[in-house]
Amino acid sequence: MKKTIWKLSFALNLLVVLLCVALFWGDALDKLHYAVYDYDMKQSMTHAPHEDIIVIDIDQESLDLIGTFPWPRDTYIPLLEALAEAKVVGFDITFTTKSEDPAIDEAFAAELAKHDNIIIPSVVELESFFRKETTVIKDQLIKGQALIKPIPEIASAAKTAHINAALDEDGVIRRTWLMLDSPEGKIPSLAYQMAEMYGADVKHYLTDHPQTELPIKFDGSTKDFMNIPFYMVLSGEVPPETFKDRIVLIGNAAAGDDAHPTPIDNHMYLVYAHANIINQLLHDQTITIASDGLILLLMLLVLLLTVWFTWRKKPPYSIGMVIAVSFLLLYGQWLLFDTKLVYLSPVLPLVTLFAAFFVNIAAKTYMETRQKQFITRQFGRYISPELVREIAKREVELPLGGVNKELSILFLDIRGFTPLSEKLRPEEIVDLLNRMFDMITTQVLHNHGTIDKFIGDAAMVLFNAPLDVPHHEYYAVKTAYDIQQGMEQVRREIWEKYQVEVSIGIGINTGEVVVGNIGSYLRVDYTAIGDHVNTAARIESNAAANQILVSEATYERTRSYFRYASIGEKRMKGKATSVHLFEVTGFIGAPDEVHVSARL
Repeated sequence: MKKTIWKLSFALNLLVVLLCVALFWGDALDKLHYAVYDYDMKQSMTHAPHEDIIVIDIDQESLDLIGTFPWPRDTYIPLLEALAEAKVVGFDITFTTKSEDPAIDEAFAAELAKHDNIIIPSVVELESFFRKETTVIKDQLIKGQALIKPIPEIASAAKTAHINAALDEDGVIRRTWLMLDSPEGKIPSLAYQMAEMYGADVKHYLTDHPQTELPIKFDGSTKDFMNIPFYMVLSGEVPPETFKDRIVLIGNAAAGDDAHPTPIDNHMYLVYAHANIINQLLHDQTITIASDGLILLLMLLVLLLTVWFTWRKKPPYSIGMVIAVSFLLLYGQWLLFDTKLVYLSPVLPLVTLFAAFFVNIAAKTYMETRQKQFITRQFGRYISPELVREIAKREVELPLGGVNKELSILFLDIRGFTPLSEKLRPEEIVDLLNRMFDMITTQVLHNHGTIDKFIGDAAMVLFNAPLDVPHHEYYAVKTAYDIQQGMEQVRREIWEKYQVEVSIGIGINTGEVVVGNIGSYLRVDYTAIGDHVNTAARIESNAAANQILVSEATYERTRSYFRYASIGEKRMKGKATSVHLFEVTGFIGAPDEVHVSARL
């Protein structure tokens, strides 16, 4: 028996090894690698970039006031005069074509010649911006086919640097080239040139990285950097001493194509990518990517450990070990990145962990009993805790599919959350949202409701499912009323602390819907669908701040227990007829049966 077990275990684990090796050398998991890397980057941000970096935005308001871009080049002359005391000024704007009036170019070039701290960018023409299509020779600079420079008048009057964007296969900017080679010689990146002119010691980056490819340490989003609209500088609203001895970037920050996704922002204007690279160079930061050998060693250790505890421990303990190892891999790699800026991708070790665990636990289960194997396969199907309790109590199975049943459906949405989120750190946002949902959950459970789902800063609640609830329409409205009462203190505290008004809009409808286990055999959710569910959602979207709106069906059944004001007929999206809405204005009392139940 033991010999058979060892043979089966060896064969299956050999398959795991072959699978992991294939994944290691392939690119099937690249999206997961990128996702973890991007998460680490977001979570490690200080949101406090170097205070000497200033970005002058060519924003929409500047375009409205000055005119359609590109602007006449003499527009930049008063800007350069205002930036005379800056340490270094870099344009993220190319000037590769001549103006219709040559005198304008000459005037701009003459102004540039007065300053020795201005950088006008060039572009190195590569085979492709995508690395997989760019010829890369180890320990050599990436060489382009041509150098696209500013027009001669401007090029001769200012320094230059390249602004090539290095895009990964998914189109995201995660790295940069500090130096490129071109037919006209080596050319540094805009960020490198500006950091060097500022006085930072950056030469070691070129010797430490022979190809000068550097993973970017994003440390600030757009709102974290000091940014000033172009028109304000042009109009003299900003004192010139603001720029004294500082690094100034000028670039597009209005709707257009000068933006790409980055690990921290799906739409970052490239001038802020340059700002992040400059910040990284000033702080002398380098992200180290763990070697392939280290990843392979970690995968081997995880494989051996997983085989050992799966066969030596009982399944509950094995599952606990999988969770513990998963946590150690995920938290450990994040801690390594956050403290040492070393990225050790946990994706392949995790794949090894789960693949080895499931293969070995399946083999162990099969060898023990067929019945145990069947139970193990069922572990992948999860249902809500309420349904679990109902099945245990009634000893029945709820089949895939649903039944027609009358429910009261409540939708709510937190209003004012977006401006509040702009003022808070991510952990404060989550803490505040959890606090509000804790209050909401308490009221829902107190009134016999079932929370179907939380959707961002909104929620869907069912009444009369999965268990029958007499007077479910009353409990739905009472829940809404109690939530609005509970929001008064929360609203006051948020206003006192952040000066932001936060409120909740609620919509309720009563009607027959399809409710039950809806999904596939791989993933099942207990939920409700149907026209009345959609109507409840539409009612909520019509509710104003701190308002509770109900349909006529709910109103007719609860008007003895609550005070209402008629809102009138409202047209709903997707509805052929208008819906008469009523606003809850006060509480009268509970049904007699509710009082009796409470006394019992």
